[in-house]
Amino acid sequence: MTFTLITANRNYSSWSLRPWLLLRALDIPFADRVEPFTKPANYDEFRAFSPTGQVPVLLDGIRTVWDSLGIALYLADRYPQVWPEGEAARAFAMCAVAEMHGGFSALRGQCTMNVGVRVAKPPHDAALARDVARVRELFEQGLDQFGGPWLAGPRFSAVDAFFAPVAWRVRTFGLDVGRGQAWVDHVIAHPAMQQWEAEALAESWREASHEAELGGAGVIVADYRAG
Repeated sequence: MTFTLITANRNYSSWSLRPWLLLRALDIPFADRVEPFTKPANYDEFRAFSPTGQVPVLLDGIRTVWDSLGIALYLADRYPQVWPEGEAARAFAMCAVAEMHGGFSALRGQCTMNVGVRVAKPPHDAALARDVARVRELFEQGLDQFGGPWLAGPRFSAVDAFFAPVAWRVRTFGLDVGRGQAWVDHVIAHPAMQQWEAEALAESWREASHEAELGGAGVIVADYRAG
């Protein structure tokens, strides 16, 4: 079985990173297809392959699977290693994935994902401080309860893939996640994350609305991107 995963810009697309990393880290074969953001609204162009006009999208023959969580669940039906083996670890991972997928709006809005830059961010407002504290709590809980080095134990699983975009945000904005930094360093060092970063840094295109969002998040103190 070979899937095709459609993703967008490596620098910007946190939603794309989740299933891409899951597939790479678990050695599930797939074809990698990038459809970059080229303007603030790509809906009409993306509707050619995605029912929502968004990425990521997984193509499995004539079947289209959309949304990063939908893709993870679809893969889990075929590859049980998507979730941790133990019941407690699996329950934690599933809940954390659902929380990440539907929550953390302040973190998403105020700390946009951009792999290739470093930003000096103003002090957190109450909403962002609450999100960062919750991320720290989740990371520390997972490491303490299941022994690491991954969030739900000794093996990479969907919960690590879903929080991987947060690892880039932690690094970009210097967020304090306490003892959870051990997981951040560990996931960023993963060969698949290193590949994603190398491809992100090599991207020469820029999309104006994403760049404006980044500029509004703080002062850019380093930019390692090409071009």
